[in-house]
Amino acid sequence: MAKKYVIIGNGTAAVGCIEGIRAHDMDGSITVISAEKHPAYCRPLISYYLEGKAVPERMSYRPDDFYDRNGVKVIYGESAEKIDADKKQVVLGNGEKVDYDSVCVAAGSRPLVPPFEGLDTVPVKLPFMTLDDAQALEAAISEDKDVFIVGAGLIGLKCAEGLYGRVKSITVCDLADRVLSSILDVETAEMMKKCLEDNGMKLMLSDTATKFDGNVAYMKSGKTVKFDVLVLAVGVRANISLVKDAGGDCGRGITVDNHMATSLSDIYAAGDCTESVDYSSGAVKVMAIMPNAYMQGHCAGENMAGKDVTFDNGIPMNAIGFFGFHVMSAGTPDGELWEEKSTGSSKKLFTKDDRLVGFILAGDTTRAGIYTNLIRNGISLSSIDFDTIKSAPNIFSFGQEYCRNSLGGVV
Repeated sequence: MAKKYVIIGNGTAAVGCIEGIRAHDMDGSITVISAEKHPAYCRPLISYYLEGKAVPERMSYRPDDFYDRNGVKVIYGESAEKIDADKKQVVLGNGEKVDYDSVCVAAGSRPLVPPFEGLDTVPVKLPFMTLDDAQALEAAISEDKDVFIVGAGLIGLKCAEGLYGRVKSITVCDLADRVLSSILDVETAEMMKKCLEDNGMKLMLSDTATKFDGNVAYMKSGKTVKFDVLVLAVGVRANISLVKDAGGDCGRGITVDNHMATSLSDIYAAGDCTESVDYSSGAVKVMAIMPNAYMQGHCAGENMAGKDVTFDNGIPMNAIGFFGFHVMSAGTPDGELWEEKSTGSSKKLFTKDDRLVGFILAGDTTRAGIYTNLIRNGISLSSIDFDTIKSAPNIFSFGQEYCRNSLGGVV
């Protein structure tokens, strides 16, 4: 009898899950429950949509015929409200019940909105996580509007870049003492800060709003900020309630093993809603990035289809650029530091126990994939020409055997 697969969510992890299932099972039915009314799209492109560099039709993560070609039924505009693990049913917000043999929760995350005093008095306030958010923000802005963004992390700064040149002014605040505090060290963050300020961004660091009164924000520092549009980009929280309410193990994210299985039978999870082991540090954390989401989803899909596949080398990774200045970080900035600096760029590599465990590249991020490969695969540095790779990364410094296995043929 053909299996019934259900996927909750319709982002990167869901696409990976579909392709993982279809790699082994072409007969089972796949139902995707999508709270958004759009096919899967590249979420990082929403800032380019604001800039006018991308249109929704060109933001798709897969071709238009992806769902039809893979025999997938998508229920758009509906949310899953409950998983009944005993009856093996997903209950939707409209009361409909969808039966499953295996289900994957790929529900992503939601904006974190602190309980700011007076927030309900702000006429125009928006998050910036989805295409719908970007379209609502575009409708709210004009060249005579002042925009205030709370949060100088990835989401807040990409929003600021998308608005650049389209509004009168942009002010960004953050309680942290630097921009991108979760992924950059002090020195690299200062380089990014200078780039942003050189391009007209007003940054208020070590400061945040404590109270709102209409279009005025009262800051921790005692200053006030007047604005027309407020963007809340403080952070995100993993959507864990479906599994938690069903009795599954959860921390800050849904707990999964290296098969992407939860603690509940036939219930898997993948993507930003999960927490798993960071291969570079051994710590359990939420690693909300697209490459991990896809690989987790694909792993879950294969196992839902009856295979025995693992994904156990997920690492934090971030690549971001503003006004032509690019930064990439991966792994854990811990251990012995090797660094190389030049005008407008820096490279920091972190090693521990004969392994590369992390890096931060600023200005020049070319060949970063080689460093990522070293971390993700736990390659022994003593087995390769790491001294050359430090300054001039190239695959041939890995040795003939590695190149032969990776490239094929005779090296």
